[in-house]
Amino acid sequence: MTAIPVTERRAVLPRERDIPRPDPRDRAGWRPSRRPGPSAGEPTPAGPAPSAARGLDAFTFFIANLQTGFGPFLAVYFTQQKWTQSDIGLALTVGSLVSLLGQMPGGAFVDASRSKRFAAGFSAFWVGMSAVMLAAFPTYLIVMLAMAIHSAASCVLTPAIAAISIGLVGHANAGARLGRNASFSAIGNALGAASMGAVGYYLSNDAVFYLAGALVIPALISLRFIPSRRTETARPAAAEEPPAAPSAGGMAALLKNRALLCFAACMVLFFLANAAMLPLVGSVMTLRASETATALVAACIMVPQAVLAVTAPFVGRLAQSWGRKPLLVIGFAALPVRGLLFAFVSDPYWMVAIQVFDGISASVLGVMVPLIVSDLTRGTGRFNTALGAVGTGMGIGAALSTALAGFMADNLGSQSTFLGLAVMGAVGLVLVLLIMPETRDKGAGQRASA
Repeated sequence: MTAIPVTERRAVLPRERDIPRPDPRDRAGWRPSRRPGPSAGEPTPAGPAPSAARGLDAFTFFIANLQTGFGPFLAVYFTQQKWTQSDIGLALTVGSLVSLLGQMPGGAFVDASRSKRFAAGFSAFWVGMSAVMLAAFPTYLIVMLAMAIHSAASCVLTPAIAAISIGLVGHANAGARLGRNASFSAIGNALGAASMGAVGYYLSNDAVFYLAGALVIPALISLRFIPSRRTETARPAAAEEPPAAPSAGGMAALLKNRALLCFAACMVLFFLANAAMLPLVGSVMTLRASETATALVAACIMVPQAVLAVTAPFVGRLAQSWGRKPLLVIGFAALPVRGLLFAFVSDPYWMVAIQVFDGISASVLGVMVPLIVSDLTRGTGRFNTALGAVGTGMGIGAALSTALAGFMADNLGSQSTFLGLAVMGAVGLVLVLLIMPETRDKGAGQRASA
């Protein structure tokens, strides 16, 4: 038998896989296959996963509970510790100054942070730790340090929540999400005040701050349900939004943003007229109904929170269909009406009812402030820095308001003071009508309604 040369190929039968098959496109009725859509577990362009939305709801709720401990309970706690009024005032002033000076750095920190969720969790942790420090070490230096830590962490926490909210649902649906945040925050404030008041009454004032510190644990747990930065940037809703322009200009770009400067000026006037109104109401109630003044002042705080909890989601939805400016006008118009009614109403119970107008203003501004700032800085990478700048203006207006109202009340009386605050509120309303532009992106509103 002769060997077969290596260059020679044997004849082999064709294998089954080599037999040509008919192309399925030649069949009648063939249609090209569609690209697979998102699976049931993925968020759709209309919004984030339900677990992420509920996680943000819970986070804002527990953070509001936690922050309630740093309200009126501070003065009660310091008084129990035998502090003088000057020492109490100095401790509160330290917190106020850090809060005022830290607004813009806090916003810039959030802008520079790669993970907004980490920034929110980090600041929430230190807010809780500052509450524990107040209860465990009520010495002068530790209290000053705790107040500074709380104010600095809060300056990061507020813009971080706003950034997470807008990143989670997209700019087109930001109004509804921010309204929902405000609603859960109001509910958290109300329930936090009630629970901490009960703890302080039945246990001790120390326990109020230990409870506040413990609330950071469920807040951090709920934060884990919110997607990370990688998930946020990959969500389908991002495809509907225009690409962001590169960040440019820093503070110089903000100072050249005329609409942002107009909005900041309007907010300074609003808080110049608004911040002193409730303390003045408390003083008037104490003179007219001293026995029930504490309960009436508590009711004056609870009524706006109830209005805010009910109306904020509705305001958020209207911001997409009506636009920002009509709602902003309503929020500003409620302030001078409230001041005029306080000037001419003497019944303390009717004064409690007038606080409904405060709830309307709080509901509108709680949604509009981050939403309008987001509109005006979209694509610049400076949203949180601008939000801090507006917050600084609001803080300056509030600080001047209490000093100015105190001087007017001592020299002119409470009625004239209410009328003066109403006039300042009316000037702010006129400023909104004359110089504030509509900031809503009409295309985004149409996508949200679709």
